[in-house]
Amino acid sequence: MPPKPFDLVVHGATGFTGRLVVEYLLQRYPAGSGLRWAMGGRNADKLAAVRDEVGAPADTPLVVTDTNSPASLQALMDATRLVLTTVGPYQLYGNELVAACAKSGVDYVDLCGEPAWMRQMIDAHEAAAKASGARIVFSCGFDSIPFDLGVFLLQKEFAQRFGHAAPRVRGRVRKMKGTFSGGTAASLKATMAAAATHPAVLDLLKNPFSLTPGFEGPRQPSGNKPMVDDALGEGVWVAPFVMAAINTRNVHRSNFLLQHAYGTDFVYDEMLITGPGEKGEAIANAVAGDKSLGSDQGPKPGEGPSREERDNGFYDVLFLGTDDAGNILRVGVKGDRDPGYGSTSKMITEAAVCLLRDAPDTAGGIWTTAPALGDKLIARLRANAGLSFLVESA
Repeated sequence: MPPKPFDLVVHGATGFTGRLVVEYLLQRYPAGSGLRWAMGGRNADKLAAVRDEVGAPADTPLVVTDTNSPASLQALMDATRLVLTTVGPYQLYGNELVAACAKSGVDYVDLCGEPAWMRQMIDAHEAAAKASGARIVFSCGFDSIPFDLGVFLLQKEFAQRFGHAAPRVRGRVRKMKGTFSGGTAASLKATMAAAATHPAVLDLLKNPFSLTPGFEGPRQPSGNKPMVDDALGEGVWVAPFVMAAINTRNVHRSNFLLQHAYGTDFVYDEMLITGPGEKGEAIANAVAGDKSLGSDQGPKPGEGPSREERDNGFYDVLFLGTDDAGNILRVGVKGDRDPGYGSTSKMITEAAVCLLRDAPDTAGGIWTTAPALGDKLIARLRANAGLSFLVESA
């Protein structure tokens, strides 16, 4: 087989998040870096315009990637080792691309936060991906990299210190400044629409083990109501966290793919810390009552915050591991940009490069980031993408 012209094609390079990915590639992996990448999208003129707007060199390769056209899709498969796609909702625009990558042995990373669709793709294409060698890695943005790798690091440290995995881990968002993307809002709406017409989709959405075919673990906390979490200190309130529904399922899939390194009795939930006392309670109730993400007032796909807003954003997540013997371990994961755009665009790019450069032993299949990339991705995110992963205390 002759070598392919590209290592990586950004599918959706003219979209808001895709454009941020291209800007990051220009900064971190410019011509001469050894990474051969191209901008992909449905419209050649739009691609050329975005190339010029972001200041990319005039010879930056442009590839028309129309996933509705079998010929265009096949040409993409023949041209690249990996497709990085920011085009969601994936349940509307991702089916053909995942199928083609799985069949053709082409690696794939996305920003998917749609667990019911992900399960459908696992059922439909995992066997083909294993046979072809394609590594399909979903959820390579704020959902779910900081959470998936945060739990992964905590469990590794917990086992080294105490001789076994932590059966109980709490993911707690301590601070966050930034907005969720229009794509996230659109994915939520598409998922709700699918659930309204397909009872099987609703069943998958309710099941914390929807991404672990054949395995059902212990009962999990629902995380859908404000409550006092005394594990954080007396009278500290927590509220539902909007990304928990996807992150918790990816963490359970990671455990499943790691041959239950976290244990078959593993319990995990995610919530947002709002603080102690009456003020904490009031904020928690306000967070729980906020339905703006799923409303028509939310951001639209292609819309997003200004560069200043992205640069001023951040997040800080605590992972608290405990066992019945009273052992405790805390791990903190922080990001230096707004979660939905600035940090996400860096994370998905580094996940793609990690898969291409650092993970030759990762076999074909449908993966989450922890078992596919693990420590190698943590190292890349620390070095390049403004994330910190820190064991804070026992």
